[in-house]
Amino acid sequence: MFKSVFAKYISVFMLIILVSFGVLTAITTTVVNEYAVNAKINVITRAADSVSDYFEEALGEANGMALQTFIESYKNELADIMGVLAGSTDDLTVIITTNRGKVLFYSTGEKHAISPNISIPADVMHNFSNNTGAMPIDPIEGIFESAHIAVSLPILSGVKEGTMGSIFVCTSSYALDNLLEVMIKTVFMSSLWVMIAAMIAVYFMTERIITPLRDMSRAAKSFARGDFSVRVPVRGRDEVAQLAEAFNNMASELENSEKMRNTFMANVSHDLRTPMTTIAGFIDGIIDGAIPKEKHEYYLNVIATEVRRLSRLVSQLLDISRLQAGDRKFNMQPFDICEMGRQILFSFEQKIDKKRLEVEFDCDFDNMYANADRDAIYQILYNICDNAVKFSADGGVLRLSVHEYANENKLFVEVYNEGQGIKSEDLPYVFERFYKSDKSRGLDKTGVGLGLYITKTIIDAHNQKIWVDSEYEKYCKFGFTLDKISSGKEGS
Repeated sequence: MFKSVFAKYISVFMLIILVSFGVLTAITTTVVNEYAVNAKINVITRAADSVSDYFEEALGEANGMALQTFIESYKNELADIMGVLAGSTDDLTVIITTNRGKVLFYSTGEKHAISPNISIPADVMHNFSNNTGAMPIDPIEGIFESAHIAVSLPILSGVKEGTMGSIFVCTSSYALDNLLEVMIKTVFMSSLWVMIAAMIAVYFMTERIITPLRDMSRAAKSFARGDFSVRVPVRGRDEVAQLAEAFNNMASELENSEKMRNTFMANVSHDLRTPMTTIAGFIDGIIDGAIPKEKHEYYLNVIATEVRRLSRLVSQLLDISRLQAGDRKFNMQPFDICEMGRQILFSFEQKIDKKRLEVEFDCDFDNMYANADRDAIYQILYNICDNAVKFSADGGVLRLSVHEYANENKLFVEVYNEGQGIKSEDLPYVFERFYKSDKSRGLDKTGVGLGLYITKTIIDAHNQKIWVDSEYEKYCKFGFTLDKISSGKEGS
């Protein structure tokens, strides 16, 4: 995975850099080349104008002298002028021709020649005669051997109309080629250094990203082996750090879920084995005659109690299966939650008397109607009250209250008891599957930690809220909301 991700990062970065520098090189070389060419053209154009002005003035003073005669007569002066031009501008060639293209004089700054028996091709003369701007010119044997850029101007007689010849001022494109070559090399070297720096940066960036992913991969393999204690180090505050933190939270949830599952298996095994052992032992005793007939009724009642206990356990497991599968349907109808609370408290009369609990029933009105599944809410409220009675201290307070608040179309149902309470570190897991606050089974000998999970699942299915507040060894309070209706007739 590391190489794969690294290769992807490198490929993308290198492609971006290459494309960027390629575009930059193309744009830069085009602009610089255009600027350099224009600068060259301006130079040779000014030189051509100077030479043309000189010939026009000199020929006018020569009073109609032939062009070739004039050049032969003033060759030293022409050499000096060409030397000055060559001194001001490198790589400049001046060619004087007749109208037919016969070269009468040329100068390269250091080298001068008169009547060198060289001619410029007719097609070149024709092309230049029809164009006034700068044009490329092919090599001319005996003068220059590489392509040049040239400007051509006619030589006027100064006395009569018409032209006596042409002036060609040329410059080599070699300097431009060198400039472009240097620029390309510079850009290439810059690109190379940038790519090296990018590779180093990408390496460390990728390492920073990949290391947590590699740790997560190892942790996931540990989870597959059943070890949920592995955690991923969290470095920084970026998205990768958030992912690592979320992964650790998931690992903690998995670890807690695994612990609760193991606890559940132990509890279920105990709750299945104990009554089954009791039932089997008493039945064997009755069949074998070890239990006298006058005790049969007593032990049959014990067997019936254990059977009901098994039935409750199986019923809870089936409830969870149906809720998770979405098979349990809720029949929403109005009912009196206050009357339901009274009935449930009456059903715990014996247990309440046994613990000498002080019962308080606090409702805003004698009758308060909620819209929900009556059987499901009865199951929830019964389960919460059962836990409240079970974990209440002898002589403590047991309070069931139903209130409504202004501007809220809700009923708030709360069950409060004084007693053992729940430890603060256990509060976040109260509604988890298989949770049991009484892990020693000293007070809760029959529960397997499914009741509150079922309660939470039913409340969520009603789109309501449920909460718990507790101070260990002092009190515990469970509450939930229901949709309120102003009045209503209870459903059957």
